[in-house]
Amino acid sequence: MSVIILLGIAAFVSTLLGGLFALKFRDKLHLILGFSAGAIIGVAFFDILPEAIELGSTKYNVSMITSIAALGFVVYTILDRFIFFHSHGSDEHEHGEEIRNHVTERGILGAASLSAHSFLDGAAIGLAFQVSAAVGAIVAVAVLVHDFSDGINTVNLVLKNSGTRRQALRWLLTDASAPVLGVSSTLFFTVPESALGLILAVFAGFFLYIGASDLLPESHHSHPTVWTTFVTVMGIAVLYGAIKLIGV
Repeated sequence: MSVIILLGIAAFVSTLLGGLFALKFRDKLHLILGFSAGAIIGVAFFDILPEAIELGSTKYNVSMITSIAALGFVVYTILDRFIFFHSHGSDEHEHGEEIRNHVTERGILGAASLSAHSFLDGAAIGLAFQVSAAVGAIVAVAVLVHDFSDGINTVNLVLKNSGTRRQALRWLLTDASAPVLGVSSTLFFTVPESALGLILAVFAGFFLYIGASDLLPESHHSHPTVWTTFVTVMGIAVLYGAIKLIGV
């Protein structure tokens, strides 16, 4: 229990550091986001999905489990486009006080949705520890990396949608607190092993979307692709090596 709570606190710190980094080193964000994308994709392919297949195979076939992972990808796509409300483009065609107010509200809505999303990240750590300490540790690494980029995205969403620095910091604290609550919530219930396999498959789909469709395009936005591609491949390789080293 104490380890899970400590990881929740680590997620808080990771998110907070990501946001503060975004405020101070905006010209280096593409490299951090590129590495984050590779790390999360590596976790999905090399750890979460194989573990989901192993756990779920007592009750479900491999095709069913991979289909659930694909469903997770689709569900997260819908959430991201219509609820999480990420905004990667510019608002250069919008003008006027009413439009600026609308843009600010959009940034706040996006930050609030990211906070809800961070709660699910925390829950993912807790549920992974219900599988085993090793799986929990790997998922925790992925979530910590992702939470760093979540802090970046939260600050960027508020600032680039006409929000103030104070608003950005307020939402950063909210987003940083969310995974702590998510981790803590899993202390009050357990999930059967076969169901954990399906849940992990859903998270594999989530992580594949986050890495490939959210972080990776954002890392290339307005930047040369050579170094971002390099750090993305490095992120995949580092997580592959870490997983093999732990022996999951």
